[in-house]
Amino acid sequence: MSTTVVKPEIINEYKIHEKDTGSSEVQVALLTARINHLTEHLRTHRKDFHSRRGLLQMASRRRKLLDYLKRHNLPKYNELLQKLNLRK
Repeated sequence: MSTTVVKPEIINEYKIHEKDTGSSEVQVALLTARINHLTEHLRTHRKDFHSRRGLLQMASRRRKLLDYLKRHNLPKYNELLQKLNLRK
């Protein structure tokens, strides 16, 4: 994955319909990209605790969105986990 978060590309890849920018799938994909980017940042800047707090908040928000998706659309949830490579 690249080091910068490119929102339009991510939105185009995960959108459900033409004008979709805020569905759970898109939000989870965007959060995952930001989390991966911030994780790389924290590997070099170990003492950046403010960014670490933001990372934890994003991970929590992603978890909540994934839980919502799991409750409402299990096949889409499983497909998203595969696509984003979230679980081993």
